[in-house]
Amino acid sequence: MSGSKKRGSGDRGMHVKVKTAAGRRESSTRWLSRQLNDPYVRRAKIDGYRSRAAYKLIEIDDKHKLLKPGYRVVDLGCAPGGWCQIAVDRVKSTVDSPKVVGIDYLDMDHVRGAVFLKKDFLDDDAPAALMQALGGHKPDVVLSDMAAPTTGHKQTDHLRTTHLFEIAIDFARRNLVPGGSFLAKVFRGGTENAMLQELKREFKSVAHLKPPASRKESPELYVIAKGFRGSDLPED
Repeated sequence: MSGSKKRGSGDRGMHVKVKTAAGRRESSTRWLSRQLNDPYVRRAKIDGYRSRAAYKLIEIDDKHKLLKPGYRVVDLGCAPGGWCQIAVDRVKSTVDSPKVVGIDYLDMDHVRGAVFLKKDFLDDDAPAALMQALGGHKPDVVLSDMAAPTTGHKQTDHLRTTHLFEIAIDFARRNLVPGGSFLAKVFRGGTENAMLQELKREFKSVAHLKPPASRKESPELYVIAKGFRGSDLPED
């Protein structure tokens, strides 16, 4: 798989109009229409990716070069596996020498070259299980596309996803190799700037970004932190 060309753009598929069927809520009709008319959804099926989210990582990595051959990667909240697919390809992870470990409480079909832990990352023993799956090696990159199930209440959704972000960065602080990178989802809500300032003390470069594959109407942003300075915190 190559992520070098700009994917999801230039799509000329015909617009599909979805009628509201009996028993189907209007919100469900809107979701179905958005999926059917999303060029990234169509492209994911053609390219064999598990989800359109794969293109977010492709676009970010094409620009920021997080994933390099030989790197070890932890993918938090990895289901359905789109990010795992990209990570496996770009770090050249294999069945005999897996360098990508994903974790999620949801089921996920096997991604060849990755190790999958069906487990809630919020469990106390989850960090240790991840490190064991990496053979005791520290990861070069920690990825997190985790988001709490949305409630429709903007501030509540922001706070719940922020909590997941904070747990993800704590794992990264304790386990990343010096010089390592961290990429994670946050929702706009007023606290993301404070988080950036905190991370700037621990990483050489920190920024937030919104890749083209992220829907314009979505409140999601991604925080990217590179050049981990190291930590005195105990490992998990």
